[in-house]
Amino acid sequence: MHKHLPMEEDVMDLLIGGFSGVMLVAIITVVFLWRKDRPRRSAWHWIFAHFLLISIAAYFALRAIKFVLTHVQASEEISLLLGKAGLAWGVGMVCLLVGIVKLSRR
Repeated sequence: MHKHLPMEEDVMDLLIGGFSGVMLVAIITVVFLWRKDRPRRSAWHWIFAHFLLISIAAYFALRAIKFVLTHVQASEEISLLLGKAGLAWGVGMVCLLVGIVKLSRR
């Protein structure tokens, strides 16, 4: 039996690096747009909250992927981590929607 979810050796590093790179570009873009649009500052705060929560969701999901399968309660732990990831993702999506609604108001 595999100790972790079977995948190629460098896949986890690629997932972390890819997610971090895309998130960095997204944050730089939002900071640039926020500086140009100071009157709607609260909308940009909601979008930053979205980025934070999506990053937390990715952290829990990646922990679930690399969890030790030989652990006595692996199934329960992985389920809990995926549940936390899903909750953070869901709340993050609500934050994104609030930010979009606030940006769409004139």
